Amino acid sequence: MASRLSLIGLLCSTLALGLVGCARSELECHDDLGCALIRPGEPVRIALMLSLSGEAAFLGQDSQGGVEIAVDDRAGELLEHPIELVTIDSGCGLAQAEAAAQAITADAGLLGIIGPNCSDVATVVLPAVEQAGLVMISPSTTAPELTQAGQGAYFRTAHNNLLQARIAAQYAYTVLGARRAAVIHDESEYAIALQQQFVEVFQSLGGSIVFLDAVSLEQSAVGERLTAMATGSPDVLYLPLFEPEAALIASNLGEIEALADMTLLGADSLLVPTFVAGAAETVNGMLLSGPVLLANQTLANEELTNPWLGSDYQAFLIKWLARYGAAPPGPFHAHAYDATGILLEAIESVAQVGSNGALLVGRQALRQAVATTVGFEGLTGTLTCSPSGECASGEALAIFQITSEEISGEAWPPPIVWMP
Repeated sequence: MASRLSLIGLLCSTLALGLVGCARSELECHDDLGCALIRPGEPVRIALMLSLSGEAAFLGQDSQGGVEIAVDDRAGELLEHPIELVTIDSGCGLAQAEAAAQAITADAGLLGIIGPNCSDVATVVLPAVEQAGLVMISPSTTAPELTQAGQGAYFRTAHNNLLQARIAAQYAYTVLGARRAAVIHDESEYAIALQQQFVEVFQSLGGSIVFLDAVSLEQSAVGERLTAMATGSPDVLYLPLFEPEAALIASNLGEIEALADMTLLGADSLLVPTFVAGAAETVNGMLLSGPVLLANQTLANEELTNPWLGSDYQAFLIKWLARYGAAPPGPFHAHAYDATGILLEAIESVAQVGSNGALLVGRQALRQAVATTVGFEGLTGTLTCSPSGECASGEALAIFQITSEEISGEAWPPPIVWMP
């Protein structure tokens, strides 16, 4: 049964709170999940649940910048209410994810969430999001199962890992001519989905998987495992994992002569300057899949000429440079910008506005508004959301190749060498 919250008495009888006049009777809640009341002068509160510490902090900083610029582009207001961004550091692991889930449950004033950055975190916090009646739009969680379940509270503007891994496998087999592949992952939910899809597609094309293993930073025998991998003579090593584990592997590869001609192929988790700088010459020539909107940014002197980038995205990069003084640290800032735009437009479309400016937002109505988003013109393309949570346009994936210029810090990001 729909809940009903009559706000007439609340909005008309508390002059001490600065409520002048009387709200219209249509400010009543008939929403299955209840409603959020925003009084005159109070902010529209959006949570940023991002990885702002730890090894994935670059992802959180990258996403936070995209959100902040999206809010700036609305002059910091929605329906004449200030927009307040509530920062929750969810990290990229279990402990911080659980703390983030508790923070959501404890804050009844939130309307929605941008984030998280990591699929493992999304899995942990999603029950709390559902319980609180909130809607969550992630700029970078790509695990397939998050949308396959059709949760109704979770959406993403990032691509599905199934697509990214499929592209990587196709490139390895059809462009590189690889027939024997090795795969090493880090057992994260992100990595497991990628490696499973890569293996499936590579084998379906006619290739063989000659080595499949998982590593962690706590393991010291990486060199021995790479030596064992060399017995299968792989043409390509697929590394769907994060910086610390990838750097550990890269640092050991140079000591194994039998793998000197093997091609390294990674995913968007490694498409960051810090990994390239840390791994140095070991990754010269390495290939990485990732969002095409990262391609060939040139921020010097605000000269942005690139056939891959639209004028809106180039204008966004100029704003980023003016606000932060350096290039975005990761590949999902534009996805965060679009996630924020979708959420704010959805709030605007369902909010009841009282005669004194108070807002009443139905929580189920807000989820439904996000789920029925059609033709949203974003930085990452034209986005249309499905009820299962997929909003990504699918227009923005490519294969990049690391060169000596990226390793030396003279250029970023790596150039695109292939698009499907």
